[in-house]
Amino acid sequence: MSSPLDLDPKEAHLRRRLTLPLLVLYGLGVTVGAGIYVLVGTTAAHAGIYAPVAFLAAAIVVAFTGFSYAELSARFPVSAGEAAYVKAGLRSKRIALIVGLAVASVGIISASAITVGASAYLQDLTGLDSRLLTVFIALVLCGVAVLGVLESVAMAAVFTVVEILGLLLVLAFGLGGHPELLSQLNQLIPPFDGEVWLGIGAASLLAFFAFVGFEDLANIAEEAIDPDRNMPKAIIWTLILATVLYLAVVSVVVLTVPIDDLAVSAAPLNLMFTDASPTLRASFNLIASVATLNGVLIQMIMSSRVIYGLAKQDQLPDTLGYIYPRTNTPVVATVLVTGVVLLLSLFLPIERLAELTSQIALAIFATVNLSLIFLKRRYSERGVGFTVPIVVPMIGFVTCLLLFAFGLI
Repeated sequence: MSSPLDLDPKEAHLRRRLTLPLLVLYGLGVTVGAGIYVLVGTTAAHAGIYAPVAFLAAAIVVAFTGFSYAELSARFPVSAGEAAYVKAGLRSKRIALIVGLAVASVGIISASAITVGASAYLQDLTGLDSRLLTVFIALVLCGVAVLGVLESVAMAAVFTVVEILGLLLVLAFGLGGHPELLSQLNQLIPPFDGEVWLGIGAASLLAFFAFVGFEDLANIAEEAIDPDRNMPKAIIWTLILATVLYLAVVSVVVLTVPIDDLAVSAAPLNLMFTDASPTLRASFNLIASVATLNGVLIQMIMSSRVIYGLAKQDQLPDTLGYIYPRTNTPVVATVLVTGVVLLLSLFLPIERLAELTSQIALAIFATVNLSLIFLKRRYSERGVGFTVPIVVPMIGFVTCLLLFAFGLI
């Protein structure tokens, strides 16, 4: 027996419409939009010029869990993926429900944090009140999310291309204006100083938020074409590309922009273009606005799918599993997610939202790794399209717990 979860394809209500390129762009959209465009400043506030090291540490922690997700997404290509993993691995419906709700919470809180950043970029661009912009963002993206998964993910894919171009613009502008930066990379290597490494450790928890998003792919597996092959590939490529972009951009930013200015900005990448022409500044601000809006949209899609999946598994009220026939989307779950995102983004600061997201995500990742350990001990891997050695989820479990514990210090 290769899987403990019996799936009847006749029971599915979502269509398999997402190809591998769309899956990768979906993963990159939420990961890159949430991380670089919003969190460089708060990370630099703790780690200073060594912020790239914090991102690298977070990437190492995420890598092991990413490979665990790759195998599990091939075993269980369903919505509310983490809940299904835990239910199968730990054999507990109660823990599965808790994990499923925690996953939805991560998406909602993360979307709220990115909404704060998005309103800051849009405020710089338009001059309008940030709270008014927050309400506008939530309502418009709710409408997009209920249009249909192909339409909303295709729109997110276009936005993702735009936000990656924005990061390449940051690199080109930074290196073009300061070609000496390449010779200054040795300044990013931290000394053996306890206080410095404590700052890097604290920043790693925030940097970890920047990688929250790859696991969203597991929650749209029910809408992926050939998920046992495409889901693992999409997760791995998302993490590789995001890590390369993060390290390059953060390195250029901390070597170019004064750390004190970065630390207090909710729109940190705008500071790269302080001395640029008005046209270039406005163009980048528009790109950054698109990037952050993309992150909000994708997290809202993911959270609504988790809530829908839990309702479909009879763990939440049936109403939350309602699919609107015309668009084949979980409308009730999407509206609920939008309302909570709006409340959190209006009343909590971005750093607190990021820390809370990271802490919940680390607890989820540790539980998911533990579930895979039990699954690999209990069931055959025959027929599973992608597998990893059991040491991978073991290391993933330990590193997640260590980073979680460090955040409590």
